[in-house]
Amino acid sequence: MRMVIKDAVREAGNDPIFAVAQRASQAIAEYGADNVVDSTLGALFDDEGNLICFDEVYTVLKNLPDAQIAGYAGIPGIPAFRTQVQEACFRDHRPDAFIEAVATPGGTGAIRNAVANYTNYGDKILLPDWHWAPYQTIAAENRRGFAFFELYDENGDFNMQSYKSVFSELLDKQGRILSILNTPAHNPTGYSISIPEWKELIDFYTTTAKADPEKRIIILVDIAYIDFAGEGSRDFMELLAGMPENVLVLYAFSASKGYTMYGLRNGAILCAAPNQETADEFAASCTFSNRGTWSNGTRCAMETLAKINEDTDSLERFLAEQAKYRVLLQKRADAFLGEAERVGLNLCSYRDGFFISIPCDDPKAAAAMLEDQNIFIVALKKGLRFAPCAVAEADCLKVPALIKKAVDAVNK
Repeated sequence: MRMVIKDAVREAGNDPIFAVAQRASQAIAEYGADNVVDSTLGALFDDEGNLICFDEVYTVLKNLPDAQIAGYAGIPGIPAFRTQVQEACFRDHRPDAFIEAVATPGGTGAIRNAVANYTNYGDKILLPDWHWAPYQTIAAENRRGFAFFELYDENGDFNMQSYKSVFSELLDKQGRILSILNTPAHNPTGYSISIPEWKELIDFYTTTAKADPEKRIIILVDIAYIDFAGEGSRDFMELLAGMPENVLVLYAFSASKGYTMYGLRNGAILCAAPNQETADEFAASCTFSNRGTWSNGTRCAMETLAKINEDTDSLERFLAEQAKYRVLLQKRADAFLGEAERVGLNLCSYRDGFFISIPCDDPKAAAAMLEDQNIFIVALKKGLRFAPCAVAEADCLKVPALIKKAVDAVNK
């Protein structure tokens, strides 16, 4: 006899990625870190397998007064955070728009608030076929569905034809659309939408919005990995302004990656609205949602981000740490990409970030074969996800040939 409602009947068990990570940890305990490749979690680890925690972030946090650690943060977040997270999000590329920010528990909370406030029950959210699986979880939890466009065209670039087709179909049917674009440094492929691609998208949004001012177009840019993308990663932000008033651009900001605050659950949803009325509406709705779900966020994390961005010297030290580990990540990715090319391992187009994806006909079978060799990699619906953020450069050179062997064995 079921006691939960029909829509709340779920499969038991841990998140698949964390389940693989747990098995990797068990293997490390049994065989030693030198004999295991753990390419599971989206977090920065050093070459010895230790989680990287920025010195400046935790120096600031540990020097906070107790009251700034223990106190409530306020439903929309402390005022200093709401101001400084805008700086952290946009840096020198603030769009000419009406900006508001509301604190959320990580980027996940930002995505949840966008889904809850900008789509109707039963609406479908537009996602790429290669995507972070919890988008679907968030949609399902909020009684929404999802539709997919093909991320890549035949050249490995953004598939404009597929995107525009599915976008237009959903908009015509629903009267509004929420399109989530995880860029730059897309999870799980590492793809970043280029400036020419953004310009074509902006022209499309503008033309579509002008054709029917009653329609509502909401673009949520998930920038969780932006601080580990390459030079010019924020250049697109200034372009995403000046569109018709029935187009709204939102940003899901996460301090998990950029500030190494994974478990502190700190982030924000930001709007770059075409007018003050829309920005005020955004802030009111998202603040109400905060109260109705998690109430308020982690104050010490908000205080830390705010203090770093308010202090020129602190910010300089913090950005230097970011840059150091961005170089480390790029070296690992370059090692993997170069060796993959040498051995003939087919990859999804990669430009930046924590992850690289490998197309595969039977990802679970390939992942199981690799796990037998103590190589732990995440199986996705369409392939495998390798995480250079968590793997030493030497292992990034070693595993492409082994991955290719497993993929070749299961491909039809």
